[in-house]
Order: sequence, then structure tokens, then C-alpha cells
Amino acid sequence: MTARDADLLDFLADVLAKAKSAGADSADVLMAEGHSISVAQRLGRPERLERSEGYDLGLRVFVGRKQAIVSGNDRRPEAIAELIERAVAMARVAPEDRFCGIADPSQITHRIPDLDICDWAEPETSTLVERARAAEEAALAVTGVTNSEGAEAGWGLTRIALAATNGFMGAYARSSHSVSVSALAGTGTGMERDYDYSSTVHGAELDDPVSVGRRAGERAVRRLNPRKTATARMPVVIDQRLAGGLVRNLAGAINGSSIARGTSFLKDKMGERIFPVGINIVDDALKPRGLASKPFDAEGLASGRTLFVEDGVLTSWVLDLYSARKLGLDSTGHASRGIGGPPSPSTTNLYLEAGTVSVAEMIGDIAEGLYVTEMIGSGVNGLTGDYSRGAAGFWIERGEITYPVSEITVAGNLKDMFLALTAADDLEFKGAVNAPTLRIEGMTVAGR
Repeated sequence: MTARDADLLDFLADVLAKAKSAGADSADVLMAEGHSISVAQRLGRPERLERSEGYDLGLRVFVGRKQAIVSGNDRRPEAIAELIERAVAMARVAPEDRFCGIADPSQITHRIPDLDICDWAEPETSTLVERARAAEEAALAVTGVTNSEGAEAGWGLTRIALAATNGFMGAYARSSHSVSVSALAGTGTGMERDYDYSSTVHGAELDDPVSVGRRAGERAVRRLNPRKTATARMPVVIDQRLAGGLVRNLAGAINGSSIARGTSFLKDKMGERIFPVGINIVDDALKPRGLASKPFDAEGLASGRTLFVEDGVLTSWVLDLYSARKLGLDSTGHASRGIGGPPSPSTTNLYLEAGTVSVAEMIGDIAEGLYVTEMIGSGVNGLTGDYSRGAAGFWIERGEITYPVSEITVAGNLKDMFLALTAADDLEFKGAVNAPTLRIEGMTVAGR
């Protein structure tokens, strides 16, 4: 713990003491300090240069089983006193909720592991400008690229501190570096767009911006002169960049809030097979240098590694204390919280483990199929699992990726799609939710 962390926790402890004196039976307080820089350019000209610094504090107080949350960004003593007074007054008139409340002291963690999720070195603005410039120039240098939608680079550092009257106190900091570019190929109505990006905790691990730009340009050119396809049922292969979307759909379906409300198509599937044998889906909050790693959750419970799907079988919901109490279960340590609202369940570094076949092998036995590289819209029904989205990509014929296709729709039901899924061996960690390239049998592809 740094000296700055200690100062912040002392400040939060004082806020809690004053909240108790003002009439709160219990309380917790969350503080976030952030610093960020972002730059953007298009066709070699700067379009944006922004720097922001912020401080926010959210106080949650309980009077019996009544709660209220008040947030502010003024640390003056008189402002804090007013915030506490307002929070306690609101809690006294709030409706009772028997499921709300902070953690029992026996549930909180006293160990704050070092996950190496903060790169303390703030980059020079010129470094970010150079990253954006290099990415865009590399994209424009690809033969066939005719225009650019721009390139961006950014850096941010956020410090989080949480304290509660149950004895929990903890703080950590996290950083992020990013670079992205979007390229256009072709002319007139025949133009096609594609992109690439890199996002990491430590700047030294960021992909070379030139490689990012080159990949964006090559992908855009590859999509030129697309055709339409006939409507049929066929194997659909979902590119690695998009495959995490299916894992997000699973996360929404097993979220404790949805399960408690009975609004998930998987609400009755605990302990049942929902994926093929061999499929494991993991959430690892303690992944070193993970983009969504955190040493404790938003209620002061220990973070950890959770196997939500083991060998194809659903083994756990995503739970915070509130949803766990509603379901008569224990929290899985997945509480997430913003400054102005109560905790809710959310995953961290969620991923579908890599399979054992290469992408070439996965495609090799497909007589006719679709390789999807872009999804459009969000046509997923969380209650029924029905899935329908606009798509673009490439036609697969006799085991080979052939010509580009567009203006198509892929449809199915997530329950069937999950059970008909095969994972390739190309898993990479590029965001908070990741998956390798996935093949799904028997989806409906609607074209001309």
C-alpha cells in the first residue's frame, strides 16, 4: 500500500465515523480518482487532445434495512458533512429491503494481493500522438486503402479506495494504454471499413502501432467487393475478435440479478450441460496484468478465480451479496459498483478456454459455411435465448475462406448454439471478455 492509499483510507474512515455519529447503523464509502489523456487524428491532422482529472466519492448508508446512496466530488469538510446528513436523511425514509446490507465481518478479506495492474509511468503526450500517427500511416500505406476514419491513442490511471463499517479497508490503482485505427478501402458506394486495436495495462506490452495499422488496412482491403449469400442452415465460424460476444451473452444469462428475477433463459440450468464436453469458461479476477483484474470486489470480498462452466456443465451464477441473499446462496465475490449506485454482479477477466484445433483445421471440413468478422445490432433475447444479428465476413467453400460477403443475418437460439460450439486454439487476451475463434453448427444464415 502506498502512502497515498493510506491517506485516502484514513479519510474514508473519518467519513464512516461521521456517518455513524449522524445516525447510520452501517455504511460503506467508495472513492475513485482518475487521470487520463486521449489523442485522436485523422489523415495526419490532430482532431482531439484531451486530459481529464477527476475525483468522486459515493457514500452508502443503512438505517436498519433501509439504504440510501449519495455521491459528490467536493472534499471540503462542510461538503462532506452535508453529504452525510443528506444520505442519512434519505435512508430514514427509504423503503425497507431485507436483502440489502454490507458484508458480515466474517465475509470480508484482509489480504490485498499485488496483481501488477498499474503502470505508474505517465506517457508524454507526444508519445500518444506518435502512437496514433504511426497506426494511421501504416493503415494508409496498405495498397487499396483510400481513406481513414482516424486513429486514437490513450492512457489512464485510476485509484480505487473502499472502506466499510464492518472493518474492511482496501485500495488499489490500475492503468490502461490503448491504440486503435479504422481504415477505409475502395471508393464510392464500394467502400469497406475495418479496424484494429491494442489495449494493455502496461505500455511496454502494447502492440506496435505500425502492426495495428497494417492489420486494420489489410482487413479493410480484404472486404472489398462483397457478395450476398443464399438463405440456408450451415456451420458458422465466428472470428476471435467477435467470439467474446457469445461469452458476454452467457455472462448476462447467469448474472445473479437476472436469475433472481427469473428473466434468464438459463434460470433452470444449474448443474446441467449447456456446452459440449471439454468447454471451460473461467472468470479470473486475479490474473496478473489483467485488463479487468482487481484484488477485492466492490463489497470488500476476496476476488478469485471462478469456473462458471466446467467441462460443459454450468456450475455457478455470477453473484454479489444482494443477489446471493435473494437466492439463498453465498456471494461469488463479483460485486461491481459505480459511485452513484449500489453494487451489482459483474464479471472481471472472463474467457472461454482455448480448444485443441487450429482455425484452419476447424474450417477444413466445411463444404459451405460462413466466417463472420463483423456483427451488427444486438438482437439477443435474454428471456428466451433467441439470437439474430446482422453480419458480414467471408464465404467458406470446400474448407477454404474464399470471397467476402455482406448484408446477411445469422440466427439461432443461444441454448442450441452453446451446445453446438467448438473452440479453436487461438485464444488471446485483448479485453475483459475473450474467446478463441468459435465454430457453431447449424445456424440459419439469411441472405438474398
